[in-house]
Amino acid sequence: MEQIVNEFASKNNVQMKFKYEGSVDIMLELQKNASKYDAVWPASGIWITLGDRDHKVKYAQSIMTSPVVFGIKKSLAKTLGFVGKDVKVADILKAIREKKLKFIMTSASQSNSGASAYIGFLYALLGNPEYITTADLEKPVLKTEITDLLSGINRSSGSSGWLKDLYLKGDYDAMVNYESLIIEANQELLKKGKEPLYVVYPVDGLVIADSQLGYIDNGDPLKDEFFKGLQAYLLSEGVQLKLLQLGRRTGFAGELKNAPATVFNPDWGIDVQKILSPIKLPAEDVILKALNLYQSAFRKPSLTFFCLDYSGSMSGERSDQLKKAMSILLDQEQAGKYFLQSSPDDLSIVIPFSGTILNAWHVEGNNQNDMLQLLEKIRDLAADGNTDIYSPVILALDQISKIDPEKYIPAIILMTDGESNTGKNYEDLELEWKKNGRDVPIFLIKFGDASDKQLEQIADLTNGAVFDGRKDLISAFRKVKGYN
Repeated sequence: MEQIVNEFASKNNVQMKFKYEGSVDIMLELQKNASKYDAVWPASGIWITLGDRDHKVKYAQSIMTSPVVFGIKKSLAKTLGFVGKDVKVADILKAIREKKLKFIMTSASQSNSGASAYIGFLYALLGNPEYITTADLEKPVLKTEITDLLSGINRSSGSSGWLKDLYLKGDYDAMVNYESLIIEANQELLKKGKEPLYVVYPVDGLVIADSQLGYIDNGDPLKDEFFKGLQAYLLSEGVQLKLLQLGRRTGFAGELKNAPATVFNPDWGIDVQKILSPIKLPAEDVILKALNLYQSAFRKPSLTFFCLDYSGSMSGERSDQLKKAMSILLDQEQAGKYFLQSSPDDLSIVIPFSGTILNAWHVEGNNQNDMLQLLEKIRDLAADGNTDIYSPVILALDQISKIDPEKYIPAIILMTDGESNTGKNYEDLELEWKKNGRDVPIFLIKFGDASDKQLEQIADLTNGAVFDGRKDLISAFRKVKGYN
């Protein structure tokens, strides 16, 4: 899309600058810093609604659409009886309860695809009311059913695109994502000679991402005029045809005309003739309560190991930034601002290290006093010594191997500002990870002079990812925590 936008901009002698953020961060930027930007383009208009408190956004209009769907290995979809029939959320819940279906999905509190799927689940499980109310969200039967449904998640993510890449690298049965990204995944799977995903549209809980592009009015008539021209260009027949070729729907929910069968492939369960019937999104207060309940009560519990670098190079300002970043995650009042609060069943373990492992502190649940006591321990520890990034991770993997794998979504977060120069090595870690035999991602936060080679090697081994914390360590910690 950036290339298409730049084609129009270059013809009009306008230089474009893009900043990519997740849905929650787009909402937060609109709330705090809207005047820094001229336009906003989230995956769904709900993030404009939730973020535009000063009502600066105008001309918001959908450029393309994509329903949020289940992509299930076709052989498994046949076994489940999902091929060639309407599938309801209750059918999916039944398959999960019978241990026949597990899936990967983005976090509902961090990513639009996850939030959309989750809101669709809520509607269906509540019996498709005209609108969900905050009282509906308190119903005990809903908690039981949505908790059971979300227990089927075996990997989470803060990004829909990253989730697609994870599916291509890993060994998973199903993925909840945009139809357009299921199409992209299938194109890659066929190139590799692998089984494609079959698209299942939950008929009683379908949400369509409408990709609204809106103008942020800062009182500049020239930019106002340019934006109108850009929006008209993106909605022109030629560009809309390009979007179809990319697997994006044009128009809202209606049947697709001129949709290429090689892209919208009927063998993948994609029906371009069918009119999709999306649910009505609830009011703002209901969405916000639903997202908070997802994070604090409904989602599958997280098992998170924080391996934190306290080597000598972390002393001073770097250590201060680390402690501030951890306060965002552990202080539940602060964490709640970003929908990152812990749940009563979460397990958080902090392993500080330098040239050796310095300690291991555990907190079960989300009790604020327990979290703040853990935070005090982090703040009181002084940075000193060499760097061994492998030993704390090996310890974390060993502890994970002794915990029920069905209960948690596990992850290890490793933050370092240097190159490992003592103790264990990569081969030791590789041996432990393979012996563990579990799908445990290691997410790495790069700071200071951390070794790119060492961090990328660990991320590749574990289907994890490297986040750059050099400019904003606090933001990096927030983003990586959104992945479990």
